[in-house]
Amino acid sequence: MVGAAVSSRTEGAGDRAARLRLARGVLSSVTGEPAGDAKVLEVTGALRPAFPGGGLRRGSTVAVASSGSLLLALLAEASAGGSWCALVGFPELGLVAAEEAGLVLSRVALVPDPGSDLIAVTAALLDGMDLVAVAGTRRLRAGDRQRLAARARQRGAVLCPVGPWPGADLEVSAAGEGWQGLVGGGRGRLRSRRVRVRVGGRGAAHRGRAVSVLLPGPDGAIAAAREIAAPPKPELVREAG
Repeated sequence: MVGAAVSSRTEGAGDRAARLRLARGVLSSVTGEPAGDAKVLEVTGALRPAFPGGGLRRGSTVAVASSGSLLLALLAEASAGGSWCALVGFPELGLVAAEEAGLVLSRVALVPDPGSDLIAVTAALLDGMDLVAVAGTRRLRAGDRQRLAARARQRGAVLCPVGPWPGADLEVSAAGEGWQGLVGGGRGRLRSRRVRVRVGGRGAAHRGRAVSVLLPGPDGAIAAAREIAAPPKPELVREAG
């Protein structure tokens, strides 16, 4: 069961105060002890080589190029490890897909539509969540972005905006390299997609790192590309002379 699902529209109360009460209600109903004093929230092993320090540094802003499987893959390991995650502005998020990606839904808070209070709702969630992913950030002003990034630093949370975010500590993008599963003649079933994930940014990450993964892997979750063996070659059968 999802830890909390919050809508910005309430019966007879659609004002800012109502939305903020809802966001704070998420925190009081789902947050418990922090995931720990670790300075880095782990990412799945398939992505770990691409990240400085092997994960998402607390207090940082990590911009993800697009929503979907890549974003869910970033959150999965932290969620499985006991961290609380929030997703703000994802009205079409599929919970089945999220669970298949590895998220523990009981530790995930959803705010599908924050309305005009995207900044205030995100800031409130950064106060109590370990990781907050937020969509719809293109319309934010530079000062708004700076305030949210500063809030994440102060609270030791990880802010994951989807889309361009000037000044982000890390930027994560992915490019498809083709599907796997078909054999000669185009027969078979598409099992997994090979993707090149690139992580760049400031400081230790400024030169960028990249890793090839399967996203999705055969079981729906991310997997290291090397973990999937190539299909066996057909054996040649010689006719008896």
